[in-house]
Amino acid sequence: MKLYLNGHGYHFECENLCRLFFTYSPVRRVEAPGETPSENAEPYAEAVINEASHGYIYEVKCIYGGKRVSREEAHPEQSEYALTRMLYEVFAEITGNLPKWGMLTGIHPVKLLGQYENKLGEAEAKKIFTDDFFVSGEKYALAKRTLDVQKPYTKTKENDFSLYVGIPFCPSRCSYCSFISQSTEQAKKLVKPYFDLLLLEIEKTAELTKALGLRLISVYIGGGTPTTLSAAELSALCEKIFASFDMSTCTEFTVEAGRADTITPEKMSAMKAAGVTRISINPQSMSDNVLRAIGRNHTADDVRAAFDMATKAGFTNINADLIVGLPEDTFAGFSETLRETISLGASNITVHSLALKRSASLIEEKLDISSHKDSSLAAEMVNFSIEALTNAGFEPYYMYRQSRMAGNLENTGWAKNGDICAYNTYTMDESSTVIACGAGGVSKLKDPYTDRLERVFNFKYPKEYIDRNTEILERKERIRGLYEQFRKRIY
Repeated sequence: MKLYLNGHGYHFECENLCRLFFTYSPVRRVEAPGETPSENAEPYAEAVINEASHGYIYEVKCIYGGKRVSREEAHPEQSEYALTRMLYEVFAEITGNLPKWGMLTGIHPVKLLGQYENKLGEAEAKKIFTDDFFVSGEKYALAKRTLDVQKPYTKTKENDFSLYVGIPFCPSRCSYCSFISQSTEQAKKLVKPYFDLLLLEIEKTAELTKALGLRLISVYIGGGTPTTLSAAELSALCEKIFASFDMSTCTEFTVEAGRADTITPEKMSAMKAAGVTRISINPQSMSDNVLRAIGRNHTADDVRAAFDMATKAGFTNINADLIVGLPEDTFAGFSETLRETISLGASNITVHSLALKRSASLIEEKLDISSHKDSSLAAEMVNFSIEALTNAGFEPYYMYRQSRMAGNLENTGWAKNGDICAYNTYTMDESSTVIACGAGGVSKLKDPYTDRLERVFNFKYPKEYIDRNTEILERKERIRGLYEQFRKRIY
């Protein structure tokens, strides 16, 4: 999509609205206004604010599919909301699409709703969501339900923090994936040096958090696929965490076991013996046809076997990730996947809407992703999941959204019997500090006295992490400085 902007600084917001309506047409800013008269040409839009004698004139236009829609309004001052509302209305008219989440393009809709409720009350917050942002009644209800469930878990203390440890290796790369991870076949030589340096970073982090008087409340080992590590490596990693930190205040220790083709009885036993309390087994689909289409090396039978191994090892809090909108999937196929995942005994089920970034091979290889574009099918799958999980006794407890999502929907975590993942609520609500170790890790430091959130980045790629590890350890010292700034205003 071509986009011309002038007279304002609301570029990020306007570009996000373009992606909302024209998901697979990359936004290209142009320097001068123009026209796109051809019916088959790429979409074109303008959002301009011009000064006038008594304020400003807002002009918005879109040309798409041989149609042209425009709006013009006078305003006494510049307003991000007024301009983006006009752009939203023009896009909605020209495409005939009314997104269920309305104008909202941010990652954290539940957090936003909570902020409005705290400031203005429940009734006014609902009005802003549904009347001002055009959020549908059903999506407001889901956000409200999620907010109410997660509230007790986001009341953390000022020195609380969670530890994230990243294992950026997978047995193979899924076709929808754009995360910073490498297949173990391609990166065999990196695993050992990466692992050794990761243990050093964990030690450094423990020393730093102890000196700052921080209190560890949850641990999350993610990826990639952490169970690409051997049983001995998993034991060593967990033992290093227990030896380095005071675990007496830690109420949750999660490992993303993830891919069924990496799970063995030995690894399950090793994690259980090492103190892991919660794991993920992520089938994405229980259809072998769909699994082949997305590049998975395992079958649905492998997933069933993984659940059996987990149960025999003594795990009762098991998460399963599912994705709506996958290539080759059908409503009947997804429905059966969900039913079977519930019957396998998952206490957490996270329902993701397929989000394709430009680096995903489904995009890069220009494969057929028509099923992803079928937003009505994706919405039907999500609606079924809400009904089925509710009937099975699950409650939604965290939610986030991404760009280029199937049907402009959402990712929602559901839990049964209160078996929520507290770490997920902290990260989505951004209510507590998360300190990250490993390649691609981003430490998010929450000022306990304000809404301020500071980030400290690790290098993204395993080789870069290895080659420049000294710099990563030095960056950890930024955490000390930032906490000293937080506390300076109080003490």
